This record gives sequence, C-alpha cells and structure tokens, in this order.
Amino acid sequence: MNDISLSGVLNVGPYKGYYGRAEYDPEAKVFHGEVTDTKDVITFVAPDPTGLVNAFMESVDDYLAFCKERGEEPEKPFSGKFLVRITPTLHRQLSVLAGHRGMSLNQLAVEALAMAISSGIHSEYPLIPLAPLSD
Repeated sequence: MNDISLSGVLNVGPYKGYYGRAEYDPEAKVFHGEVTDTKDVITFVAPDPTGLVNAFMESVDDYLAFCKERGEEPEKPFSGKFLVRITPTLHRQLSVLAGHRGMSLNQLAVEALAMAISSGIHSEYPLIPLAPLSD
C-alpha cells in the first residue's frame, strides 16, 4: 500500500475582478474552491487545475447572471474602503502631517500605501498581480 498523499492550494484569478482559492481533496480527488473577498458564497469544483480555471470562470459568470436576473448588484470583491486601527497618538500625528501638506488624512494614507507598493513590499507575493493605482 502506498501512503503518499497529495495536498495543496491553488489561487485563481483575476477574472472580472474576482479571485478564488481552491484546496485539493485527496479523498474525492477534486479541487474544491470558493471565490474570495465576497460575503456571497460562490463555489466551484474540478478534478484538475485546468478544469479549475474553467469552473471558476463559470461560477463567476453564473453568479453575475443570477444577480442580473434578480435585479441585484453583484457584490464587488473590493469596495475601495477598509478600516485601519491605529493609536490615538499616531492618528493625531498623521492628521497634523496631512494638514501641513494641505491634504486630507485619506489622501495622505493613499499616498503612503501607494509608495509602499511601489517600493517593492509586494515582491514577497509574486503570485498576486497588482493593478495600476489609477482608480
């Protein structure tokens, strides 16, 4: 008897702005995946990586068609908003700095985050394609 097992995780996307993540189930010998970064549950299944890409795209298309049929807006994976918790002291310092630069705190944060991306911090994560920051 052979006790060698196969396991792993595959990331898929982007497709129409959506990304997915699938894990291999060695007992069923299929990949089970889910679209990430949405509250809506969008799943897909395939026996191999090539089929996984197709199943992912079909699931996204089915989800978008379902939303359209119901007259609902599909949930977007990223709204462009996120909450950051910082100390009150840092909050005050950043607010003062933004004021001195003649910009809002939001503008200062966006500038700092964009600089972090452009400085190469993302190089640890080469599988994540980064879109231009022109939104």
